Amino acid sequence: MTGEVAVLGAGMHPWGKWGRGFVEYGVAAARAALADAGVDWRDVGSIVGADTVRGGYPGYVAGATFAKALGWQGARVASVYAACASGAQAIHAARTQILAGMADVVLVVGADAAPKGFFRPAGGDRPDDPDWLRFRVLGATNPAYFGLYARRRMAVHGDTLEDFAQVKVKNAAVGALNANARYRKAVTAEEVAASAVVADPLRLLDICATSDGAAALVLSSMEFARRHGVADPVRIRAVSTVTPTYPTTVLDLPDIATDSAAVVDPADGTFRASIARAAYEEAGIGPEDISLAEVYDLSTALELQWYEDLGLCGAGEGAKLLRDGATAPGGRVPVNTSGGLASFGEAVPAQAIAQVCEVTWQLRGTVGARQVDGARVGVTANQGLFGHGSAVVAVR
Repeated sequence: MTGEVAVLGAGMHPWGKWGRGFVEYGVAAARAALADAGVDWRDVGSIVGADTVRGGYPGYVAGATFAKALGWQGARVASVYAACASGAQAIHAARTQILAGMADVVLVVGADAAPKGFFRPAGGDRPDDPDWLRFRVLGATNPAYFGLYARRRMAVHGDTLEDFAQVKVKNAAVGALNANARYRKAVTAEEVAASAVVADPLRLLDICATSDGAAALVLSSMEFARRHGVADPVRIRAVSTVTPTYPTTVLDLPDIATDSAAVVDPADGTFRASIARAAYEEAGIGPEDISLAEVYDLSTALELQWYEDLGLCGAGEGAKLLRDGATAPGGRVPVNTSGGLASFGEAVPAQAIAQVCEVTWQLRGTVGARQVDGARVGVTANQGLFGHGSAVVAVR
Protein backbone atom coordinates (compact mmCIF):
# COMPACT_ATOMS: atom_id res chain seq x y z
CA MET A 1 0.00 0.00 0.00
CA THR A 2 1.38 3.39 -0.99
CA GLY A 3 -0.66 5.64 1.31
CA GLU A 4 -4.10 7.13 1.74
CA VAL A 5 -5.53 10.57 1.08
CA ALA A 6 -8.72 12.00 2.54
CA VAL A 7 -11.82 12.90 0.54
CA LEU A 8 -12.89 16.07 2.31
CA GLY A 9 -15.49 17.21 -0.18
CA ALA A 10 -17.55 15.99 -3.12
CA GLY A 11 -19.78 18.03 -5.39
CA MET A 12 -21.64 17.76 -8.67
CA HIS A 13 -23.56 19.77 -11.20
CA PRO A 14 -26.63 17.73 -12.23
CA TRP A 15 -26.39 15.86 -15.52
CA GLY A 16 -28.69 16.83 -18.40
CA LYS A 17 -28.72 18.88 -21.58
CA TRP A 18 -28.49 22.39 -20.21
CA GLY A 19 -27.24 24.31 -23.24
CA ARG A 20 -24.46 26.12 -21.36
CA GLY A 21 -20.67 25.88 -21.28
CA PHE A 22 -18.68 23.21 -19.47
CA VAL A 23 -16.81 25.82 -17.40
CA GLU A 24 -20.04 26.90 -15.73
CA TYR A 25 -20.83 23.31 -14.81
CA GLY A 26 -17.34 22.68 -13.47
CA VAL A 27 -17.32 25.81 -11.34
CA ALA A 28 -20.67 24.83 -9.80
CA ALA A 29 -19.36 21.36 -8.96
CA ALA A 30 -16.09 22.79 -7.56
CA ARG A 31 -17.91 25.25 -5.32
CA ALA A 32 -20.18 22.48 -4.08
CA ALA A 33 -17.16 20.29 -3.26
CA LEU A 34 -15.39 23.15 -1.46
CA ALA A 35 -18.52 23.88 0.57
CA ASP A 36 -18.90 20.20 1.40
CA ALA A 37 -15.29 20.13 2.60
CA GLY A 38 -15.57 23.37 4.52
CA VAL A 39 -12.39 24.51 2.76
CA ASP A 40 -11.77 28.02 1.47
CA TRP A 41 -10.77 28.26 -2.19
CA ARG A 42 -7.59 30.09 -1.15
CA ASP A 43 -6.52 27.06 0.92
CA VAL A 44 -6.34 24.87 -2.19
CA GLY A 45 -2.70 24.26 -3.12
CA SER A 46 -3.29 22.58 -6.48
CA ILE A 47 -6.02 22.18 -9.09
CA VAL A 48 -6.17 19.18 -11.44
CA GLY A 49 -8.63 19.46 -14.30
CA ALA A 50 -9.88 16.55 -16.39
CA ASP A 51 -9.83 17.78 -19.98
CA THR A 52 -12.58 17.82 -22.55
CA VAL A 53 -11.56 17.99 -26.20
CA ARG A 54 -14.91 19.39 -27.29
CA GLY A 55 -14.81 22.69 -25.40
CA GLY A 56 -12.35 24.55 -27.61
CA TYR A 57 -8.94 25.60 -26.37
CA PRO A 58 -9.99 26.01 -22.69
CA GLY A 59 -11.04 22.36 -22.70
CA TYR A 60 -7.45 21.27 -23.30
CA VAL A 61 -6.22 23.24 -20.27
CA ALA A 62 -9.05 22.45 -17.88
CA GLY A 63 -6.98 22.90 -14.74
CA ALA A 64 -6.06 26.49 -15.54
CA THR A 65 -9.52 27.17 -16.98
CA PHE A 66 -11.23 26.23 -13.71
CA ALA A 67 -8.56 27.99 -11.63
CA LYS A 68 -9.18 31.21 -13.55
CA ALA A 69 -12.96 30.86 -13.32
CA LEU A 70 -12.75 30.35 -9.55
CA GLY A 71 -10.30 33.26 -9.21
CA TRP A 72 -6.53 33.08 -9.66
CA GLN A 73 -4.89 32.48 -6.29
CA GLY A 74 -1.45 31.13 -7.18
CA ALA A 75 -2.07 27.37 -6.79
CA ARG A 76 -0.29 24.72 -8.82
CA VAL A 77 -2.23 23.51 -11.84
CA ALA A 78 -2.35 20.42 -14.04
CA SER A 79 -4.61 19.15 -16.82
CA VAL A 80 -5.20 15.50 -17.71
CA TYR A 81 -6.75 13.78 -20.71
CA ALA A 82 -7.43 10.05 -20.89
CA ALA A 83 -10.84 9.93 -22.57
CA CYS A 84 -13.35 8.25 -20.24
CA ALA A 85 -10.61 7.58 -17.69
CA SER A 86 -9.69 11.29 -17.47
CA GLY A 87 -11.35 11.77 -14.09
CA ALA A 88 -9.54 8.85 -12.48
CA GLN A 89 -6.24 10.00 -13.98
CA ALA A 90 -6.91 13.43 -12.46
CA ILE A 91 -7.56 11.82 -9.07
CA HIS A 92 -4.34 9.86 -9.48
CA ALA A 93 -2.37 13.05 -10.23
CA ALA A 94 -3.91 14.82 -7.22
CA ARG A 95 -3.20 11.91 -4.90
CA THR A 96 0.39 11.70 -6.12
CA GLN A 97 0.95 15.40 -5.38
CA ILE A 98 -0.44 15.00 -1.87
CA LEU A 99 1.60 11.89 -1.06
CA ALA A 100 4.71 13.58 -2.46
CA GLY A 101 4.19 16.52 -0.10
CA MET A 102 3.67 19.01 -2.93
CA ALA A 103 0.22 20.11 -1.71
CA ASP A 104 -1.95 19.56 1.35
CA VAL A 105 -5.26 20.21 -0.46
CA VAL A 106 -6.02 19.50 -4.12
CA LEU A 107 -9.20 20.26 -6.06
CA VAL A 108 -10.09 17.80 -8.84
CA VAL A 109 -12.66 18.94 -11.43
CA GLY A 110 -14.14 17.41 -14.57
CA ALA A 111 -16.94 18.85 -16.71
CA ASP A 112 -18.36 18.53 -20.19
CA ALA A 113 -21.00 19.92 -22.51
CA ALA A 114 -21.42 16.96 -24.85
CA PRO A 115 -22.66 17.11 -28.45
CA LYS A 116 -25.97 15.57 -29.42
CA GLY A 117 -25.77 12.01 -30.66
CA PHE A 118 -22.89 9.56 -30.41
CA PHE A 119 -19.32 10.73 -29.96
CA ARG A 120 -17.14 10.96 -33.06
CA PRO A 121 -13.50 11.91 -33.63
CA ALA A 122 -12.44 15.48 -34.30
CA GLY A 123 -11.96 16.42 -37.95
CA GLY A 124 -8.91 15.66 -40.04
CA ASP A 125 -7.16 12.51 -41.26
CA ARG A 126 -5.21 10.64 -38.57
CA PRO A 127 -4.21 7.18 -39.88
CA ASP A 128 -2.10 6.56 -36.77
CA ASP A 129 -5.17 7.05 -34.51
CA PRO A 130 -6.97 3.71 -33.86
CA ASP A 131 -10.14 5.55 -32.82
CA TRP A 132 -10.22 7.46 -36.11
CA LEU A 133 -9.51 4.22 -37.98
CA ARG A 134 -12.41 2.33 -36.42
CA PHE A 135 -14.79 5.02 -37.69
CA ARG A 136 -13.17 5.41 -41.12
CA VAL A 137 -12.29 1.76 -41.83
CA LEU A 138 -14.97 -0.14 -39.92
CA GLY A 139 -17.72 2.42 -39.51
CA ALA A 140 -17.86 1.27 -35.89
CA THR A 141 -19.62 4.03 -34.01
CA ASN A 142 -19.88 3.64 -30.24
CA PRO A 143 -23.35 2.00 -30.39
CA ALA A 144 -21.99 -0.53 -32.91
CA TYR A 145 -19.10 -1.20 -30.54
CA PHE A 146 -21.55 -1.78 -27.66
CA GLY A 147 -23.63 -4.09 -29.83
CA LEU A 148 -20.59 -6.22 -30.65
CA TYR A 149 -19.85 -6.64 -26.93
CA ALA A 150 -23.44 -7.68 -26.32
CA ARG A 151 -23.37 -10.24 -29.17
CA ARG A 152 -20.14 -11.68 -27.80
CA ARG A 153 -21.68 -12.20 -24.37
CA MET A 154 -24.75 -13.83 -25.90
CA ALA A 155 -22.59 -16.18 -27.98
CA VAL A 156 -19.99 -17.04 -25.35
CA HIS A 157 -21.98 -16.95 -22.10
CA GLY A 158 -25.62 -17.33 -23.13
CA ASP A 159 -26.75 -13.91 -21.92
CA THR A 160 -30.20 -12.87 -23.12
CA LEU A 161 -32.00 -9.69 -24.07
CA GLU A 162 -33.97 -10.08 -20.84
CA ASP A 163 -30.72 -10.06 -18.85
CA PHE A 164 -29.63 -6.84 -20.51
CA ALA A 165 -33.01 -5.24 -19.88
CA GLN A 166 -32.85 -6.09 -16.18
CA VAL A 167 -29.61 -4.10 -15.84
CA LYS A 168 -31.46 -1.02 -17.11
CA VAL A 169 -34.43 -1.73 -14.83
CA LYS A 170 -32.11 -1.99 -11.81
CA ASN A 171 -30.16 1.18 -12.58
CA ALA A 172 -33.18 3.27 -13.53
CA ALA A 173 -34.87 2.39 -10.22
CA VAL A 174 -32.05 3.90 -8.16
CA GLY A 175 -31.38 6.68 -10.67
CA ALA A 176 -34.94 7.84 -10.11
CA LEU A 177 -33.90 8.57 -6.50
CA ASN A 178 -30.79 10.58 -7.43
CA ALA A 179 -31.21 14.34 -7.70
CA ASN A 180 -28.06 14.61 -9.86
CA ALA A 181 -29.22 12.09 -12.47
CA ARG A 182 -30.50 13.17 -15.87
CA TYR A 183 -33.10 10.41 -16.19
CA ARG A 184 -35.16 10.08 -13.03
CA LYS A 185 -37.81 7.62 -14.10
CA ALA A 186 -38.12 3.91 -13.35
CA VAL A 187 -38.57 1.69 -16.42
CA THR A 188 -39.83 -1.84 -16.97
CA ALA A 189 -38.23 -4.65 -18.94
CA GLU A 190 -41.13 -4.36 -21.38
CA GLU A 191 -40.29 -0.69 -22.00
CA VAL A 192 -36.66 -1.59 -22.69
CA ALA A 193 -37.73 -4.29 -25.15
CA ALA A 194 -40.14 -1.91 -26.88
CA SER A 195 -37.55 0.86 -27.37
CA ALA A 196 -35.99 1.25 -30.81
CA VAL A 197 -33.19 -1.06 -31.93
CA VAL A 198 -30.00 1.02 -32.19
CA ALA A 199 -27.27 -1.59 -32.69
CA ASP A 200 -28.65 -5.09 -32.65
CA PRO A 201 -29.19 -6.61 -30.12
CA LEU A 202 -29.19 -3.40 -28.07
CA ARG A 203 -32.19 -1.12 -27.79
CA LEU A 204 -32.22 2.60 -27.11
CA LEU A 205 -32.73 2.03 -23.40
CA ASP A 206 -29.76 -0.37 -23.30
CA ILE A 207 -27.32 2.41 -24.28
CA CYS A 208 -26.23 5.47 -22.31
CA ALA A 209 -26.80 8.97 -23.66
CA THR A 210 -24.33 11.85 -24.07
CA SER A 211 -24.84 14.52 -21.43
CA ASP A 212 -23.71 17.78 -19.88
CA GLY A 213 -22.53 17.60 -16.29
CA ALA A 214 -19.68 18.03 -13.83
CA ALA A 215 -18.17 16.52 -10.71
CA ALA A 216 -15.46 17.64 -8.29
CA LEU A 217 -13.55 16.37 -5.27
CA VAL A 218 -11.48 18.05 -2.59
CA LEU A 219 -8.66 15.72 -1.57
CA SER A 220 -6.20 16.32 1.26
CA SER A 221 -3.44 14.73 3.25
CA MET A 222 -4.55 12.79 6.32
CA GLU A 223 -2.68 15.26 8.51
CA PHE A 224 -4.58 18.21 7.01
CA ALA A 225 -7.87 16.36 7.51
CA ARG A 226 -7.09 15.90 11.21
CA ARG A 227 -6.12 19.56 11.59
CA HIS A 228 -9.35 20.42 9.81
CA GLY A 229 -11.32 18.49 12.42
CA VAL A 230 -12.17 15.45 10.30
CA ALA A 231 -11.04 12.46 12.32
CA ASP A 232 -12.57 9.70 10.20
CA PRO A 233 -12.82 10.81 6.56
CA VAL A 234 -13.51 8.67 3.54
CA ARG A 235 -10.06 7.74 2.24
CA ILE A 236 -8.78 6.87 -1.21
CA ARG A 237 -6.59 3.85 -0.69
CA ALA A 238 -5.74 2.87 -4.26
CA VAL A 239 -5.90 4.20 -7.80
CA SER A 240 -5.19 1.84 -10.70
CA THR A 241 -4.17 3.28 -14.07
CA VAL A 242 -2.68 0.19 -15.71
CA THR A 243 -2.32 -0.53 -19.42
CA PRO A 244 -2.83 -3.77 -21.36
CA THR A 245 -0.21 -6.53 -21.36
CA TYR A 246 1.21 -7.97 -24.57
CA PRO A 247 -0.16 -10.03 -26.23
CA THR A 248 -3.82 -9.04 -26.17
CA THR A 249 -5.75 -11.74 -28.02
CA VAL A 250 -9.33 -10.55 -27.50
CA LEU A 251 -10.40 -7.72 -29.79
CA ASP A 252 -11.13 -4.56 -27.79
CA LEU A 253 -12.07 -1.49 -29.82
CA PRO A 254 -10.77 1.01 -30.80
CA ASP A 255 -7.99 -1.47 -31.62
CA ILE A 256 -9.02 -3.35 -34.76
CA ALA A 257 -6.54 -6.22 -34.63
CA THR A 258 -5.17 -8.51 -31.94
CA ASP A 259 -1.61 -9.40 -31.00
CA SER A 260 -0.32 -12.86 -31.92
CA ALA A 261 0.09 -15.38 -29.12
CA ALA A 262 2.07 -17.76 -31.34
CA VAL A 263 5.31 -17.12 -29.46
CA VAL A 264 4.24 -15.44 -26.20
CA ASP A 265 1.47 -16.89 -24.05
CA PRO A 266 -1.52 -14.61 -23.43
CA ALA A 267 -1.63 -12.70 -20.17
CA ASP A 268 -3.36 -14.21 -17.16
CA GLY A 269 -6.72 -12.52 -17.53
CA THR A 270 -8.06 -9.68 -19.64
CA PHE A 271 -7.05 -6.03 -19.61
CA ARG A 272 -10.16 -4.92 -17.72
CA ALA A 273 -9.65 -7.62 -15.10
CA SER A 274 -6.09 -6.36 -14.60
CA ILE A 275 -7.41 -2.87 -13.83
CA ALA A 276 -9.31 -4.05 -10.78
CA ARG A 277 -6.64 -6.53 -9.76
CA ALA A 278 -4.01 -3.78 -9.56
CA ALA A 279 -6.33 -1.66 -7.39
CA TYR A 280 -7.08 -4.56 -5.06
CA GLU A 281 -3.39 -5.38 -4.68
CA GLU A 282 -2.49 -1.78 -3.87
CA ALA A 283 -5.34 -1.49 -1.37
CA GLY A 284 -4.59 -4.82 0.27
CA ILE A 285 -8.14 -6.10 -0.27
CA GLY A 286 -10.00 -8.51 -2.51
CA PRO A 287 -13.37 -8.50 -4.28
CA GLU A 288 -14.87 -10.25 -1.25
CA ASP A 289 -14.28 -7.05 0.76
CA ILE A 290 -16.29 -4.77 -1.56
CA SER A 291 -19.48 -3.19 -0.19
CA LEU A 292 -20.52 -1.53 -3.47
CA ALA A 293 -19.19 -0.75 -6.93
CA GLU A 294 -19.67 2.01 -9.49
CA VAL A 295 -18.91 0.71 -12.98
CA TYR A 296 -18.79 2.08 -16.49
CA ASP A 297 -22.12 0.96 -17.96
CA LEU A 298 -21.89 2.36 -21.47
CA SER A 299 -24.37 -0.38 -22.24
CA THR A 300 -26.34 -2.86 -20.17
CA ALA A 301 -24.25 -5.73 -21.53
CA LEU A 302 -21.02 -4.02 -20.53
CA GLU A 303 -22.15 -3.73 -16.91
CA LEU A 304 -22.47 -7.52 -16.78
CA GLN A 305 -18.91 -7.81 -18.08
CA TRP A 306 -17.65 -5.54 -15.29
CA TYR A 307 -19.10 -7.87 -12.66
CA GLU A 308 -16.70 -10.50 -13.89
CA ASP A 309 -13.78 -8.12 -14.44
CA LEU A 310 -14.10 -6.89 -10.83
CA GLY A 311 -14.02 -10.46 -9.57
CA LEU A 312 -17.54 -10.28 -8.13
CA CYS A 313 -18.24 -13.58 -9.88
CA GLY A 314 -16.56 -16.00 -12.24
CA ALA A 315 -16.27 -15.69 -16.02
CA GLY A 316 -19.66 -16.00 -17.66
CA GLU A 317 -21.53 -15.67 -14.35
CA GLY A 318 -22.43 -11.98 -14.58
CA ALA A 319 -26.01 -12.54 -15.70
CA LYS A 320 -26.57 -15.10 -12.94
CA LEU A 321 -25.25 -12.61 -10.36
CA LEU A 322 -27.79 -10.10 -11.65
CA ARG A 323 -30.65 -12.61 -11.69
CA ASP A 324 -29.87 -13.60 -8.10
CA GLY A 325 -30.27 -9.96 -7.01
CA ALA A 326 -26.68 -9.72 -5.73
CA THR A 327 -26.00 -6.43 -7.54
CA ALA A 328 -29.33 -4.79 -6.73
CA PRO A 329 -30.03 -2.58 -3.69
CA GLY A 330 -30.00 -4.86 -0.65
CA GLY A 331 -27.92 -7.46 -2.49
CA ARG A 332 -24.50 -8.80 -1.59
CA VAL A 333 -22.64 -6.12 -3.57
CA PRO A 334 -24.86 -3.40 -5.07
CA VAL A 335 -23.55 -2.02 -8.36
CA ASN A 336 -24.23 1.46 -9.73
CA THR A 337 -26.17 2.75 -6.74
CA SER A 338 -26.01 6.18 -8.37
CA GLY A 339 -28.04 4.92 -11.31
CA GLY A 340 -24.90 4.63 -13.45
CA LEU A 341 -24.44 6.06 -16.91
CA ALA A 342 -27.84 4.54 -17.68
CA SER A 343 -29.32 7.33 -15.55
CA PHE A 344 -26.68 10.03 -16.09
CA GLY A 345 -25.33 9.66 -19.61
CA GLU A 346 -21.73 10.44 -20.48
CA ALA A 347 -20.06 13.70 -19.52
CA VAL A 348 -16.68 12.20 -20.30
CA PRO A 349 -14.16 14.10 -18.12
CA ALA A 350 -16.54 14.07 -15.15
CA GLN A 351 -17.81 10.51 -15.00
CA ALA A 352 -14.93 8.79 -13.17
CA ILE A 353 -14.96 11.64 -10.62
CA ALA A 354 -18.72 11.29 -10.27
CA GLN A 355 -18.24 7.60 -9.47
CA VAL A 356 -15.99 8.55 -6.54
CA CYS A 357 -18.52 11.17 -5.41
CA GLU A 358 -21.18 8.44 -5.18
CA VAL A 359 -18.86 6.06 -3.31
CA THR A 360 -17.90 8.89 -0.93
CA TRP A 361 -21.51 9.69 -0.10
CA GLN A 362 -22.33 6.00 0.30
CA LEU A 363 -19.42 5.48 2.70
CA ARG A 364 -20.55 8.53 4.68
CA GLY A 365 -24.07 7.09 4.81
CA THR A 366 -25.76 10.21 3.42
CA VAL A 367 -27.66 9.11 0.30
CA GLY A 368 -31.03 8.39 1.87
CA ALA A 369 -33.15 5.85 0.04
CA ARG A 370 -30.18 4.72 -2.10
CA GLN A 371 -28.03 3.91 0.94
CA VAL A 372 -26.10 0.63 1.11
CA ASP A 373 -26.29 -0.49 4.74
CA GLY A 374 -22.93 -0.76 6.47
CA ALA A 375 -20.90 0.32 3.43
CA ARG A 376 -17.18 0.33 4.27
CA VAL A 377 -15.33 -0.29 0.98
CA GLY A 378 -16.22 0.95 -2.50
CA VAL A 379 -14.58 0.41 -5.87
CA THR A 380 -15.01 2.28 -9.14
CA ALA A 381 -14.03 1.07 -12.60
CA ASN A 382 -13.98 2.42 -16.11
CA GLN A 383 -11.91 2.34 -19.26
CA GLY A 384 -10.64 5.12 -21.50
CA LEU A 385 -9.47 4.77 -25.08
CA PHE A 386 -6.00 3.53 -26.02
CA GLY A 387 -5.39 1.40 -22.95
CA HIS A 388 -6.34 3.83 -20.21
CA GLY A 389 -7.66 1.67 -17.38
CA SER A 390 -8.89 3.18 -14.16
CA ALA A 391 -10.17 1.93 -10.83
CA VAL A 392 -10.37 3.68 -7.46
CA VAL A 393 -10.73 2.01 -4.05
CA ALA A 394 -12.18 4.17 -1.25
CA VAL A 395 -12.67 3.06 2.35
CA ARG A 396 -14.20 4.32 5.58
